[in-house]
Amino acid sequence: MTATAGKVLHFINGEYTAGTGARTFENRSPVDGSLISVVHEASKADVDAAVTAARAALKGPWGRMTQEERSAILHKVADGITKRFDEFLAAECADTGKPRSLASHIDIPRGAANFKIFADLVKNVATECFEMATPDGKGAINYSKRGPRGVIAVISPWNLPLLLMTWKVGPALACGNTVVVKPSEETPTTTALLGAVMNEAGVPPGVFNVVHGFGPNSAGEFLTTNPGVDGITFTGETRTGEAIMKAGAVGVRPVSFELGGKNPAVVFADCDMDKAIEGTMRSVFANCGQVCLGTERVYVQRPIFDEFVARLKAGAEGLKLGRPEDKDTNLGPLISQEHRSKVLSYYKKAVEDGATVVTGGGVPDMGGDLANGSWVQPTIWTGLSEDSAVIREEIFGPCCHIRPFDTEEEAIELANDTPYGLAAAVWTENLARAHRVAGQMEAGIVWVNSWFLRDLRTPFGGSKQSGIGREGGVHGLEFYTELKNVCIKL
Repeated sequence: MTATAGKVLHFINGEYTAGTGARTFENRSPVDGSLISVVHEASKADVDAAVTAARAALKGPWGRMTQEERSAILHKVADGITKRFDEFLAAECADTGKPRSLASHIDIPRGAANFKIFADLVKNVATECFEMATPDGKGAINYSKRGPRGVIAVISPWNLPLLLMTWKVGPALACGNTVVVKPSEETPTTTALLGAVMNEAGVPPGVFNVVHGFGPNSAGEFLTTNPGVDGITFTGETRTGEAIMKAGAVGVRPVSFELGGKNPAVVFADCDMDKAIEGTMRSVFANCGQVCLGTERVYVQRPIFDEFVARLKAGAEGLKLGRPEDKDTNLGPLISQEHRSKVLSYYKKAVEDGATVVTGGGVPDMGGDLANGSWVQPTIWTGLSEDSAVIREEIFGPCCHIRPFDTEEEAIELANDTPYGLAAAVWTENLARAHRVAGQMEAGIVWVNSWFLRDLRTPFGGSKQSGIGREGGVHGLEFYTELKNVCIKL
């Protein structure tokens, strides 16, 4: 619940509140433009109150609990999300416009699972112990201990609102930290709803806090510049990450970033064509292309290029756009009219740069109320040079450019020619080639003959301008904990 029907409130120190700020903003449906709710925007005083509550909770019951006790509560949080599955699903689909079939299988289950995964993980993380010689011959023992970093600012994105928020909150709380979350202004509802689940699960007041608003001169800036914050984790656009990193530099606060991507897929002539088409369809068009791990650059070996383009075209043209609740819908709208304008500007730029529009390239005729939604056509291009903005810059829409290549070396060079390094996909049935090419991809995660397949114990993150640090498994604990050494003289 958000405490008041039709309104999305802050959640501070265990209570829903409109805060001290007088400003509100509208949360509108990307499907048809209708009003979903009115969201209260946090003032600086509201953010300060949330950080103060989080700091107090560090020394309160949460800080005095054993790891077993905290983990048990986080399991109750996961169960609470599952108990309210339909409520979370409805809120997530309303905010994002994504098909219920997608959110029900990925967003909500993973949103709950993130708490259980990290609650169990932290109970079994080993630390080091070393014996050493000393001049008196009696020796000493050194061992390491992990402790919470403190108050963590969590700034989460709009494309997978619940999943990516809990992907940060889960490990943060499991490690004994407290959090202040600023969800995207586009998708505030499920984060606010989680406050009620936290209370029901027995999470002490102040451990989990939520403030709503925007970036500059709003909740985002107020949070990242607050000296009571001990670490900042952010998923989103690279330029925003740069601004947050500058804020984090004051006080030398650590940051954990998962940023933009311009991810390649490399399709070799020896691939299983059916698998490659199915996987590339998902990586290009899932969630209307609004996935940081999605594929916007596809490189296909020349002998199969024409067949691949034709089959991907047929797949794109077979996608069903519609309301989230329609069981036949497999492609929703973009998140907002503003984002649609950005994506359409790239559609226009592609044509200006000489692209061949294989399919799409504009706005679909949805009719009725849906005409007010943020719809675009799934789009495929060929014929662009590698210096085109459409090839160089992240679009974050349901589109890709396909280019032929001849040799393995050429494919690797093309794939790596980007300032980003988040993800890549390689399609080949040659085992030696799979290992060889994957090893040369400049990306944090490389899929071979698959996409979006992850063991959550593995490291996740990007290289180059795609991020700093790694999330997932024990790797994520490096950010959420402070490691200390204890030396015992014998």
